[in-house]
Amino acid sequence: MAKSQSASLDRKKLMADPIMMTTIVLLVAFLTIFILYPLAILLVDSFISDNGLTLDIFKRVMALSNFRRAITNTLKVGFLVGIASALIGLLFAYVEVYVKLRTRFMEGLFKAVSMLPVVSPPFVLSLSMIMLFGKAGIITRFLLKIYDNSVYGFWGIAIVQTLTFFPVCYMMLKGLLKNIDPSLEEAARDMGASRFKVFMTVTLPLILPGLGNAFLVTFIESIADFANPMIIGGSYDTLATTIYLQITGAYDKEGAAAMAVVLLAITLVMFIVQKYYLEAKSTATLSGKASRERMLITDKSVTIPLTILCSALAIFVILMYICVPFGAMFKTWGYDFHLTFKWFGQVFTKYKGLKAFKDSFVLSLISAPITALLSMIISYLVVKRNFKTKGFIEAVSMLAMAVPGTVLGIGYIRGFSGGLFGTGILQGLYGTGAILVIVFIVRSLPTGTRSGISALRQIDKSIEESAYDMGADSLKVFMTVTLPLIKDSFLSGFVTSFVRSITAISAIILLVTPSYLLITVQINEFAEKGSFGIACAFATILIIITYSSVILMNIVMKYFGTSRKVNLEEN
Repeated sequence: MAKSQSASLDRKKLMADPIMMTTIVLLVAFLTIFILYPLAILLVDSFISDNGLTLDIFKRVMALSNFRRAITNTLKVGFLVGIASALIGLLFAYVEVYVKLRTRFMEGLFKAVSMLPVVSPPFVLSLSMIMLFGKAGIITRFLLKIYDNSVYGFWGIAIVQTLTFFPVCYMMLKGLLKNIDPSLEEAARDMGASRFKVFMTVTLPLILPGLGNAFLVTFIESIADFANPMIIGGSYDTLATTIYLQITGAYDKEGAAAMAVVLLAITLVMFIVQKYYLEAKSTATLSGKASRERMLITDKSVTIPLTILCSALAIFVILMYICVPFGAMFKTWGYDFHLTFKWFGQVFTKYKGLKAFKDSFVLSLISAPITALLSMIISYLVVKRNFKTKGFIEAVSMLAMAVPGTVLGIGYIRGFSGGLFGTGILQGLYGTGAILVIVFIVRSLPTGTRSGISALRQIDKSIEESAYDMGADSLKVFMTVTLPLIKDSFLSGFVTSFVRSITAISAIILLVTPSYLLITVQINEFAEKGSFGIACAFATILIIITYSSVILMNIVMKYFGTSRKVNLEEN
């Protein structure tokens, strides 16, 4: 009863606050127009023709052998990558939490592996795989003397995606393992159980929902991935690449929309299971932090094999990333290994690199603060306010996490070059830099919102209420009380959004026009042509930009924030 009265009082306060009401209305409008509307247009395109409601478009698409093959290929890759990434992530997490690492070198390796995929372009490992193991690869051609090795296809995609996505599982599972009470495992050990039996009967059942959660997150990332299959897939089509080719090669917008709906349906089902079932179950299983310090494993028969295995894998991943700068400095990869800077020179003289970096940097820099602020506003409304559309705002802002970039790109094409907004102001967005900024915002919004919600739940409500009691309005309270308290999350959201935007490709490759040159699109174009020197030069400069951004933001956080570092992994 008291809770109901409190919620009613909160709503009355909200109705009397014009600034807050205007903010909510604008937010609902933004989320509806730029997330729900493009997806709704895809459904309309897929189910409605001149003859009314029909399944003819789906029937036509399903009759295409390449589409049926793409669905099978996508699911096969997704399941393999999901399982492999979850298991490798569990191995790394277990070694970090349970095994005594003897050197700081190992800790540095683990940290580098967890950070690299976050701040690097999504297709760097594909470039490295081709340059190391392809027909002109250093390892295959020059070390092993294998002259006809091909890395393209199923195994190429699966290996690259696993190496790209397993750090995500590692970060998720590390947190779960840290929250297990050591006394539960030590009790089993005291009763004579071996370490393996303790792991199988105590540890594994506790983290099983979290392991399933890690699998589904990686599965969704894998089937939605566009960049890696495009570069290293060869003739092995996946749904994301098939949709792209259907609209750019066959010029079949309706067919591409129907394919996009199929991919969206798969990712949405997985997202709902992951978000509302497994994530909740993981939280319920591990409620609270460990009650005592864990006794780390020091037995050499356990520590040495696990440390060697993780070190070897971590070094291999890091070497693959290091391969890209060298690819930009060799005269002709695979044939002439004399060092040269001609590719870097051609980036700026022959291939309009300055414009590409300027456009990418400016658009990402515009979207980053808007995304960070929007994320904090949504987080504030979700955690601190009660109103009827709260559930809608939270659900739709998180929905973009489940929408593959290719699907969103087609939704924007169909929605803003025709559809309800075929004419007028919104139609004028199509083909402009504004639509690219909006896509960047929509894609990064869920990450910032999750970070903001976690930070706001730690702030006592009475702190803000005292400001209201002194006569401050909602805007003043948010700007002078709430935002300073969560400035770490704001700054973290800012840099994460910038990095995600400047390295994005799947959503924007369908929307970018000749007016704008973006770095990731350039890298993808040259990699497809086999011009690896230029592609690596672009990628190297992009990696320098993203790493510099993170380092700069860590310096800002050190002197102006309440914590010491931007932790991109937790976002």
